[in-house]
Amino acid sequence: MQRIAVIGGTGMTGECAVDHAIEKGLSVRVLYRTEATVPERFKTASNVELVKGDAINYEDVKRLIEGVDGVCVILGTRNKLEATTELSRGTENLIKAMKEAKLTKFSIVMSSFLWRSLDEVPTVFHRLNEEHKRMLDLTKASELEWIAILPPHIADEPASGYTVAYDEAPGRLVSKYDLGKFIVDSLDQPEHYGKVCGIGKKPKAA
Repeated sequence: MQRIAVIGGTGMTGECAVDHAIEKGLSVRVLYRTEATVPERFKTASNVELVKGDAINYEDVKRLIEGVDGVCVILGTRNKLEATTELSRGTENLIKAMKEAKLTKFSIVMSSFLWRSLDEVPTVFHRLNEEHKRMLDLTKASELEWIAILPPHIADEPASGYTVAYDEAPGRLVSKYDLGKFIVDSLDQPEHYGKVCGIGKKPKAA
């Protein structure tokens, strides 16, 4: 893995994923919608290429992933909770473009609410949860080497190490830096391919 694309690289978690990829020495192509959301450090980094576009536009996605080895998807709604299909449409576009480009590896972030029955999910999140479910269904049906990541509360705190479990949440929170690291590193970790991964803060040793 030498060159990756990141969709959602200007959000809180996305920035951490891009920063980690830069630190690893990867070449990173970042999709952005408005320049105001792009951190200055991305604009000056020699191994970052900024691509203006939108995940709901297939041609933009196709252009973004040309020549990369893997893709990180951290699509969000920036705290908007109303009904939307933008996330699943972006996911659908990515899968289609990856198949056309003969790419196989992508990591994608959704909500840990997907492990709960709907009556356990706060009503305010129901519509967004339905959209995340559409994303997960598309991911599972893609026949690609996917890693679905369902984090709990994403904490704005320093990295402290993380633990990963399949089909369950191993903790109540995870540092945004640890999450960003796993989003990128998992692309090169075949043990996670085809898995729905929970991630949590690593417990302190007794």
